[in-house]
Amino acid sequence: MTQIFGNLLSNYEDVVAVLLFSIGFCVLLFSRNLIKKVGLDIMDTGVFLLLASRGYIAGRHVPIIVDGITTAEYYINPIPAGLVLTGIVVSVSVSALMLSLTVRIYRTYHTLDVDALYMMMAVNKGGKP
Repeated sequence: MTQIFGNLLSNYEDVVAVLLFSIGFCVLLFSRNLIKKVGLDIMDTGVFLLLASRGYIAGRHVPIIVDGITTAEYYINPIPAGLVLTGIVVSVSVSALMLSLTVRIYRTYHTLDVDALYMMMAVNKGGKP
């Protein structure tokens, strides 16, 4: 039992990343309000943390050649950091689009409850909810 806790403590970044992803997934799954659907942003944060923690290797340096050392074993791989930065830019763009659509939906229907929106849209189409 102490070995399990020791492994969890030594990999705390991964544990926090999985917890963030799980919390975001639960918020996304069980929330009925469109504003609370930002659980997707919490999930993104968990993925970014996992990628960043997996990309770091203790004892290595940033990939800038200073002392003439050109072997790959001396440097950290820059690709995970680039993926995280690109993911953050995409996440911010998607969040902005999602929030702007939420504002338009609220201005049109005066509610953010998913069930009420479904009922109103079904009534506007002339069908049964």
